[in-house]
Amino acid sequence: MTDTTQEIAGAQLAPEWLPAAGDLNEMVPAMWAHDVERGPSGEVTISGIAVSELKAQFGTPLFVMSEDDFRARARTFKDAFDEAFKDICGGVDVYYAGKAFLSTEVARWVDSEGLRLDTCSGGELAVAQRAGLTGEKLGLHGNNKSAAEINRALDMKLGRIVVDSVHELARVADIAAARGEKANVMLRLTPGVHAHTHESIATAHEDQKFGLSMVSTVDGVSANGHVLSAAESAAKLAVDSQSINFLGFHGHIGSQIFEAEGFEIAARKLLAFTHKIQEKYSITLPELDLGGGYGIAYTAVDTPRPAAEVAAAMAAVVRGTCAELGMAAPKISIEPGRAIVGSTTFTLYETGTLKTVQVEVDGGEDVTAPRRYVSVDGGMSDNARPVLYEADYSAVLASRSSHEAPALSRVVGKHCESGDIVVRDVYLPNDVAAGDLLAVPGTGAYCWALASNYNYVPRPPVVAVKNGAARLIVRGETEDDLLARDLGA
Repeated sequence: MTDTTQEIAGAQLAPEWLPAAGDLNEMVPAMWAHDVERGPSGEVTISGIAVSELKAQFGTPLFVMSEDDFRARARTFKDAFDEAFKDICGGVDVYYAGKAFLSTEVARWVDSEGLRLDTCSGGELAVAQRAGLTGEKLGLHGNNKSAAEINRALDMKLGRIVVDSVHELARVADIAAARGEKANVMLRLTPGVHAHTHESIATAHEDQKFGLSMVSTVDGVSANGHVLSAAESAAKLAVDSQSINFLGFHGHIGSQIFEAEGFEIAARKLLAFTHKIQEKYSITLPELDLGGGYGIAYTAVDTPRPAAEVAAAMAAVVRGTCAELGMAAPKISIEPGRAIVGSTTFTLYETGTLKTVQVEVDGGEDVTAPRRYVSVDGGMSDNARPVLYEADYSAVLASRSSHEAPALSRVVGKHCESGDIVVRDVYLPNDVAAGDLLAVPGTGAYCWALASNYNYVPRPPVVAVKNGAARLIVRGETEDDLLARDLGA
């Protein structure tokens, strides 16, 4: 949430992403799947299917995903990075970050488009296993993997376990040793890069739970009279361990990032550290993961960088840094999640109650202006991001067009929580009424994945649309589902 949106309760000041009155029926292409458009009547369609048809068949709230758009974005990342890095390391391994959104169907799409899959829990591994993905195409992240999850990763012969601390490395090594096996391990480092994003999704600074510090000696071990940093200590333990197959390092600076500078600084630091460890221990580390976090358009002001542009910039840094250090480049991997799935999906809601309140605005004492509240049949149980870290979204009237005057509106959910806001500030036509359908774009990432049963509300279904046909890929919950775990009499 910006200071500007705080000031515009009466629409006296409009941030640039809020459309003018004549643009209320327009949709910003960057926020939507490529097969979403308005039909002749003004109704929003996806792959030719009108939202009213989706509502009639599946109900609302409803996550509506374009399969073709997902596949196209996955291919674009794979092709762009392979082309940019072909002369450096023969191409790139692209791991789809399943935490953004994962189902068995999506896991199969990922696999069929030539991507690998990054998981963060035993549950996500179970999805991958059910989808038929083989272990060498999978990675396991997480800062506190259980013994059961580590054993599962070893059972599935995972291509990589990304270790997050010295303590966890010892745990993985001990479990692998007890099994008489070697675990494929990457060490996650904190490169100390400040990412320009919300504090809750910035992950490369020192004061947070992820990764091994490249500067702190708090968790370090003594070597030759010196205390090593946590990252150096973990590297030494990985080199010395008979049950660890040490692949290399991993770094991730955060999520929803648009500026290139942070990625480039992190890549230089990770390559320099790789070179240092290789020289110190006379080893070759075959892999380096540069993470993900590429931003998408949630509002018209967001300007995501094309995958080819990101790939070219990162390749130039890797190529130049390796030349400066006199080292062969390791095989590079990346982990886009939101950048693939985010814009493939919109959430369809039905509007209910509406009310207008008077709020104070800048301009003098006792100056007020109206703000309209538009309630929908979902909310924070299907999109927790606004309440978690003040994420901005947009919305459009989806069931019809309107040429009524704009009204600055706040789209809110049905939950008993004042923070239950879906879209903080958006212009909607003045004639929006109960029963209209609203579509909120950009909800493919971290919406269904973070969904809850707050107020005992069932989680919505997910529909995949392709070639003019829609099918359920995740069934919506029912009240029977919610009560099935309640063991009371």
